[in-house]
Amino acid sequence: MISGGEQDGSSVSDEEWERFQRESAEGVRDAPKEPSARARMVTWRLREEQGPPSGWREHRPPRRRKHWYVIGLLAALALIGVAVYPGPLKGWFGGDDPTDPTRATPAEPFRGSPAADWADGVAGLDLPEAAATGRMSKAQVARLLDRTRDFFVAANLDPDVLRGERPNSAIAYIDPRQDDMRTFLAKAFTKPGAKNDPTLLFSRFDPEKARLVGDVVKVRGTMTYEEAAGGGLEVHTDVTFVYPVTSADGNGQDVTRTIVRRDITVAWESATAQGAEPSVPPAPSTFSLRSFYEYATNAGCGTNTAYLDPDFGAHSDGGGEAVDPYDRSEPLDSSGGGNGECDTATRS
Repeated sequence: MISGGEQDGSSVSDEEWERFQRESAEGVRDAPKEPSARARMVTWRLREEQGPPSGWREHRPPRRRKHWYVIGLLAALALIGVAVYPGPLKGWFGGDDPTDPTRATPAEPFRGSPAADWADGVAGLDLPEAAATGRMSKAQVARLLDRTRDFFVAANLDPDVLRGERPNSAIAYIDPRQDDMRTFLAKAFTKPGAKNDPTLLFSRFDPEKARLVGDVVKVRGTMTYEEAAGGGLEVHTDVTFVYPVTSADGNGQDVTRTIVRRDITVAWESATAQGAEPSVPPAPSTFSLRSFYEYATNAGCGTNTAYLDPDFGAHSDGGGEAVDPYDRSEPLDSSGGGNGECDTATRS
């Protein structure tokens, strides 16, 4: 029973009562604080997902609130230890924990990535149903769609090219009469630069620095087409490639992913433009490149070494926008990836 200042027969002194009121108004100094609105939003979003969070680059589990004083002291000591002895203590944190469900491993190089559910290799590039277009029959259109896909295979999935070889088979598809491309290809592999970087069109890694993990590249992409000038065929492709790689001079356990999205439009000449009868299926040996845009993450920014250059160390912020490399909801264009800044990927 409570009556006035008494509870179960014990009284509260005036000094204790004043201290209680003061702490109630000011708050207990060491009490846990309410997480920010952003922290609550992230927690809610992760809870809404099925299973563990997919592909967060630096996911850390929420800190328990029990034993606040002890955990706070241990956390402070751990941070000091990492600063002084980073090597031995590095494994205490989730990024190097082999049981971390978001961390790629040699056995599961796509673990924690949305690409784990994507198709393997060329199966991920969906071809549209062919139909007669302009001066071309259905069979002619189907043949050129197949050849466009073959170019993507030669440029982005050929094992020799991925190991750093020159993509001769892919180059053979490009019309040598196209002056700007002839200049591009003449400089790309010998004097690469911002405008003459072969990785704008071809996926290749320096074999002395990186090697692929396994023989699977995950792919998701679309292809559309329409009539081109002169009755030819214009084909537009938008494809994302996910490459699991490890350091060439490491033990093969440190697996990361390089993600490359390519938006390319090519134009094939019609049979009539080549001097053939419209009824004869054309077999043009080359196409003209109308446009090509590329956006890559964990591929090196501003290096222009003629290779995709993944980082196997700690990922630092690029200073530009925070981007999700798996987001294909917006089309690439001339403004994408060409702002001169290294964007920060939200996941790999």
